[in-house]
Amino acid sequence: MQYNFNSPEAIALVYGKNEAAALFGRVKFYQKNNCVLVVADIEGLPPNDTGFYGFHIHEGASCTGEGFSDSGSHFNPKGTPHPNHAGDLPPLMRCGDKAHLEVLTDRFKVSDIIGRTVIIHGKPDDFNTQPSGNAGTKIACGVIEAW
Repeated sequence: MQYNFNSPEAIALVYGKNEAAALFGRVKFYQKNNCVLVVADIEGLPPNDTGFYGFHIHEGASCTGEGFSDSGSHFNPKGTPHPNHAGDLPPLMRCGDKAHLEVLTDRFKVSDIIGRTVIIHGKPDDFNTQPSGNAGTKIACGVIEAW
């Protein structure tokens, strides 16, 4: 199966901070029929025990508040248990201090997530613990904006 994705319909500029360097990146969202291609390019990830980081869309509309608290919880319009939230995505995997991820999903449409937030957590999602996978603190955040 081959998809032709031209330009993104939405983008989130993700930022955070760790002890060594600024944490930043870009997450792009491409709509094609009922599928959304999510493309993340992140730099400045701090080391952790596994090299994996929780990666989710959250329901909040802001990256303000202590520890990005205004980003809210996982985007979960159907009220399903974790890891079946619409905002649950595969983890980022670090290479040096960088990560790249591309995933195709039908859990949401781009129009559903504009104005919401993308969050990177300091630990990997365990895909089990309720309500959010025990992924640790929020280390980066970006608001999803129409492009």
